[in-house]
Parts: sequence; C-alpha cells; structure tokens
Amino acid sequence: MSTNYKSKKPIKPIKLDTSDEMIAERRGGSGSMPKNMPKWMSLTITKIDLANKWIGNVVCWIIIPLTFTMVYEVLARKLFNAPTMWAYDMSRFFYGALFMLGAGYALSKGVHIRADFLYRNFKTKTQGKIDFWLYLIFYFPGLSVFLYMTTIFLQESIMRGEKGMDTAWMPYMWPIKSCLWFGIVFLLVQGISEIFKSYWAATQGKWPGEKK
Repeated sequence: MSTNYKSKKPIKPIKLDTSDEMIAERRGGSGSMPKNMPKWMSLTITKIDLANKWIGNVVCWIIIPLTFTMVYEVLARKLFNAPTMWAYDMSRFFYGALFMLGAGYALSKGVHIRADFLYRNFKTKTQGKIDFWLYLIFYFPGLSVFLYMTTIFLQESIMRGEKGMDTAWMPYMWPIKSCLWFGIVFLLVQGISEIFKSYWAATQGKWPGEKK
C-alpha cells in the first residue's frame, strides 16, 4: 500500500467496479449444480454447457488459419507485389465461422453484449424472471424464425451451386452458410440451458453454479 509523502496517510487502493463484466460470468454454470435441483435439470444444464464448451475449444483454433491468411496476403502483396484472389474471401469465411460457431459458447459464458447498468441492481429473483420471459417470448421464437429462413437460404445455395461474386475467385457460399445454420442450432440448444438457469434463479434466488 502506497503513502502520501505530505500527509503520510495510507492511500487506499481503488476497487474497480467490474459488475457489468462479471454479472453473467457469475451465473455461467461453471460451478456444481445445487443439490436440491432436480437431477434431470442439472444434467441438462451441465451436458449442454459442456458440449458448447467443447465446441468453443475447437472453434477457437480457426483463429490460426485466419491469422495465416491475413499475414500471407499482406506479405505477398507488400513484399512481392503478388496479391491473392482467395485471401479476402477466406478471411471473411474464417471470421464468420469463428463468430457464429462460437456463439453458443459465448452465451454460456455471458459475453454477448448486454446492458446491465439497471439489471445488475435487481435482486437475483427479478433477474431470473426477466431473463426467463425474455428467452421464452423473444429469444426462442426469434431464433426459430431465423433458423427456418437460414435453412431455406442454405438449401437454395446448395441446389444452385451459389458462388460469391465479390472477387474473381468466386468461392462456393454453402460452407459459410452452413456455419450460420449450425451457429443458430448451438444458440438454440444453449438457450435451453439458460432458460433452466433463469427459472432456477427466479424461483430460488440464486443462479445455479454461481461463484460468489
């Protein structure tokens, strides 16, 4: 602890307010499930969270080919005056796949963009009720429609042999549209875990697996 050279009084360290960043992480289900929780519910939450954690651990490796693509393009363009036809498309594809396939894992860790400046001051039961009804009324219906529309887009892309028109390379589009489809599925599955967590918080006043 540092001191002020004039008054010689101890200066208290500043305590950073990380409430907004940590509010969702506290209820990420990383800890053990409550003993009084029904076994089917605790197993569902645990299995879904572990599945999306495994998916997230695999998907994060996409950053390596994404980085290689960008570095190769920059070096080829700047040092050898030999830009590629594929780097632009592949960088978009890799980034899109990384973003969409990891969305379910991100939701399980509470790192999606949130506006917690009011929410964080509510009681846990109130937070649980808000999340429960928002998942039920908006999240699942919205993503279900999105999944339906994406299924149509993906089917048409495969049947037509759709290609990208932004570059002369013209890659097929169905692989990246498949990532979009799978990403929505992962989000829907993770949503089941989240709605169970929200229900438990709304009724018990504590998030399952919450780390104090």
